[in-house]
Amino acid sequence: MIIFAEQLIQLKKQFLELLEKDLEFRRAVIGMLELEEILQRLRKHDEKFEEMLKRLDRHESELVKLREDFNKMLNVIIQIQEDQIRLRENYERLEKHINILEKSLKSLEGAMLRGFADISKFAGITFEEFVRNFLTEALRRSSEIPEGVELKKIIIDGEEINIFLENPLIVGEVTASAESIDEIMKLLRKAELVKTKYSKEPKKIMIILTAKRDIAKEIERIAEEKEVRLVIGKIIG
Repeated sequence: MIIFAEQLIQLKKQFLELLEKDLEFRRAVIGMLELEEILQRLRKHDEKFEEMLKRLDRHESELVKLREDFNKMLNVIIQIQEDQIRLRENYERLEKHINILEKSLKSLEGAMLRGFADISKFAGITFEEFVRNFLTEALRRSSEIPEGVELKKIIIDGEEINIFLENPLIVGEVTASAESIDEIMKLLRKAELVKTKYSKEPKKIMIILTAKRDIAKEIERIAEEKEVRLVIGKIIG
């Protein structure tokens, strides 16, 4: 054992002398040490690379799931858009039918109004009274006013109102002929008077037996804008 230790000491001494004196040997040793360090680093990089590959595998699985979920969501969105297109088409068709129906109802209302004007002459009552009685019955049937109440004429703050009901609040104007928009403006003024007195917005009704075409068009525009229920019996000129 003593001999081996002495040999080991001698080898170390020789090794150190070689390192000190032999430049090529020193370079070879340094190269070996650097090579070992490089190999260690490469091993660490391999470990890191393997870990990255594992993470990529996990991320790839997640991406596949996300892609599947996205495709499902995209299919739902496409279905919703198709349903919206169908609904829009159905709504447009329905709107056309409603417009046609509204025109037909207006024509029917006008014809009925002209007939009522003729009947009122033979019934011994004024056109205004006849319209008021007819509206009372029509509004009862449509449940817009309760049974037992009647539309009436009333004077409020010096203004005569042809058609009036307090509950529900209704204000109406009846005229045989409209030569200008003054008739509907008069109704709107009376409606504001009633609104101030009763602190709520009244339903507004305008009944006109005859009106010139240009005047009727302007009255219809104002009625639509101000939410006035308008019936014109006959449009002339």
